[in-house]
Amino acid sequence: MKPARRRMARWVCVVMLLVFAAVCCAAPVGNAISAYVALKTGAQDDGGIAEGGSAADIPSRMLTAYKKAAQQVGRHVPKCQGMRWPILAGIAKVESNHAVGRNIAVNGDIRPKIYGVLLNGSGAGGNTTVFPDTDGGTWDGTAQGERAVGPFQFLPSTWEGVGKDANGDQAADPHNADDAALGAAVYLCGSGRDLTRRAQLKAAILQYNHSHEYVANVLGWIDQYTAAAKDPELKDVSGKVRTVIETALSQRGVPYSWGGGNASGPSYGICCSPSGKSGTDINGFDCSGLTTYAYAKAGIQLPRTAAAQAGVGQRIPASLGTSALKTGDLVFFAYAPGRDSTIYHVGIYAGSGQMINAARPGTAVRLDAVSAMSGFAGGARPL
Repeated sequence: MKPARRRMARWVCVVMLLVFAAVCCAAPVGNAISAYVALKTGAQDDGGIAEGGSAADIPSRMLTAYKKAAQQVGRHVPKCQGMRWPILAGIAKVESNHAVGRNIAVNGDIRPKIYGVLLNGSGAGGNTTVFPDTDGGTWDGTAQGERAVGPFQFLPSTWEGVGKDANGDQAADPHNADDAALGAAVYLCGSGRDLTRRAQLKAAILQYNHSHEYVANVLGWIDQYTAAAKDPELKDVSGKVRTVIETALSQRGVPYSWGGGNASGPSYGICCSPSGKSGTDINGFDCSGLTTYAYAKAGIQLPRTAAAQAGVGQRIPASLGTSALKTGDLVFFAYAPGRDSTIYHVGIYAGSGQMINAARPGTAVRLDAVSAMSGFAGGARPL
């Protein structure tokens, strides 16, 4: 390559890196190349940002079923303690993604019905054990063997033991949202577990699927839904910190916009995120746009990118853990925690393990668990 062309190529690369680093959730210039590689190889969308768990992500009819089941289970397992809708939501998220894409009728019937793979030992879907037919195809539509059914993916043989009529139609149907959720609650409760105890909750999930990886996955979703279900406790929060939190909370439901948001509020974003999502037609916030706006209402001017915001105020090292965070702190996430140049995301700590978060394209501003994000990189205390 001739020198002039080489200089031109280097200039184009610099411009592209600056664009890539211009907004929250992209890497800063110094680490843009390695971050780009991580994005291409890490199988995580837009900077490794978690999908997040919010009640807004659950079809309303399914959420109603989860809440109803948590209330009804005591009639069937009186000694059960601690059943709550986020537990059922965590299971259903992993098993069927809340039946998203299906039609859920007013009475809770789900169509088309949800069937798992035929458990005939073929290896399809990870099954290596043959499960003989037990229901003649009544629930799973085939007499050639067993397959899991409904939003909670019960085997017909298991359903026979735990299935309950939750909607009053005199039938216990695993393809009905209400019945399936109540059946799952009964199954998880066992003979009377205390699900407020982490060890017993883990044991219940392990009974559902004997895989420690499965348990960790479900627990992660339960924690996220739990955080989303609670409003922050602000009775002891005052002054500028309260202004920041209330400002950010007031934006819940505002859509994520790549490059969107500033000190004046939501704005149209730019194109494009690492996965090709454009914010040009979305009036909203990205992560650092939200923090910039919330702190501006308290009279604090923040830099526009997440990595730069880590340099404002008192830095809280990741090594101190999340217990060192205080309400109103900025909380950061990085590809390489300990190296602020790799920070890709920022939220606002709301206490009790929660943060106010503009998580990723396709979501809206919401409460998330801090643990919903990967690469905890500490915090900063501008106030």
